[in-house]
Amino acid sequence: MGILHKKTSNIPNRRQSASSPDRQVATDAQRQNLFQRNRTLTGSTSNKLSATHHSTDLQSPRTHAHYLALMRRKVGTILLIVLSGAVLLLWLLTQFTARVVVSISDTTISRPIDTTLYQKAIDDYLGRNPISRLRFAMDQSNLTTYLSQVLPEVEGLTQTRFSSIGATEFILTIRKPVAGWKIDSKQYFVDAKGVAFERNYYGNPDVQIVDDSGVALQQGSTVASNRFLGFVGRIVALSKSSGYTVTQAVLPVGTTRQLEIRLKDVVPIVRLSIDRPAGEQVEDMSRTLGYFIGRGEAPAYVDVRVSGKAFYR
Repeated sequence: MGILHKKTSNIPNRRQSASSPDRQVATDAQRQNLFQRNRTLTGSTSNKLSATHHSTDLQSPRTHAHYLALMRRKVGTILLIVLSGAVLLLWLLTQFTARVVVSISDTTISRPIDTTLYQKAIDDYLGRNPISRLRFAMDQSNLTTYLSQVLPEVEGLTQTRFSSIGATEFILTIRKPVAGWKIDSKQYFVDAKGVAFERNYYGNPDVQIVDDSGVALQQGSTVASNRFLGFVGRIVALSKSSGYTVTQAVLPVGTTRQLEIRLKDVVPIVRLSIDRPAGEQVEDMSRTLGYFIGRGEAPAYVDVRVSGKAFYR
């Protein structure tokens, strides 16, 4: 009968979950001993990745401070890029010319100026050269040349400067006449460089030059050399110091090397040559006219082109 019974085993019964004691919560002292030999580290040192069922409480203060410094550096870099882009955009807006403002540098101008005429000319130039709307890329030399061609009374462009957002102020220099130049009953004015123009914003010059030489004139072209205009200016100044006022200067037919002047309250026309010093000729003119006035004679002309001699008729 003994073989019908199973042999009693000495194997202990399985543990029952109900009979197991509850796991105690680790105390602060036990948490400090987590990092010991033969123990498994749980958790994660990343603020973004977490171990399952564990909090990320293993990040040290030094690691956390390093992470915050890295984030501050990234935010600062992005902010710097944004601010740099805003400053660059603002600078480009201050350099861009969407509207033209014209002013004149000389305050001695006695006549009103129609600035819309010059604004339109500058707008036309900027329309043909779009890159010039950025003030730093503008070629002022080319703009000055263009303005002098379409508006000969413009001598040059002094400077450009910021006026308001999208607006640039162009400061122009206007030619100042030293003499009036009349050709074929049409009135021109001539500046100290000998350039002829029609619009004069200053007072009328005292000297009126009448051109009978037959040389064709185109507005904006050089009709006289600096030497010739300087000669006319010297004759006017020296004649005034000698008691005579020059009212008109005439270029005779077929020559540009001679000059005939008319004096106020004096009948004879005086013939001069630009190849002889102005001072000597004015001195000879003064002596010759004094001689005729003293004798009560009034010849048609007095020629002092030859040194030491005076011809009259």
